[in-house]
Formats: sequence, structure tokens, C-alpha cells
Amino acid sequence: MSKVVLTLVKSPIGYEKSQRATVVALGFKKKRRVVEHEATPQINGMINKISHMLKVEYK
Repeated sequence: MSKVVLTLVKSPIGYEKSQRATVVALGFKKKRRVVEHEATPQINGMINKISHMLKVEYK
């Protein structure tokens, strides 16, 4: 399975509660942090939900 590297480039402050919860569920604690996950359907759905806050790189 491929990996996906995510960088939080925009703060979740001001967005709806479910989007803020998705940011936390992906493992972000602060802005400009980088996390790496497997590219599963669940992770891809979370990425689609908050894509406007992320920079996404597939490996």
C-alpha cells in the first residue's frame, strides 16, 4: 500500500466541529506539522473532507 504525507497548512479555527475533529483524528496537534499514513479508503475520505487545509504528497 502507498503512503501519504500530510502537512497542515491552514488552522482549523473557524471551521465546523467535525472538520476540527478530523484534523485531530489525523494526528495533527499544531499548524505546519507533518504526519504520514497509509493510503486507505478511510484516510482518503478524511483527506477529502479537509483538503482545503492540507498539503498532500503521495509516496
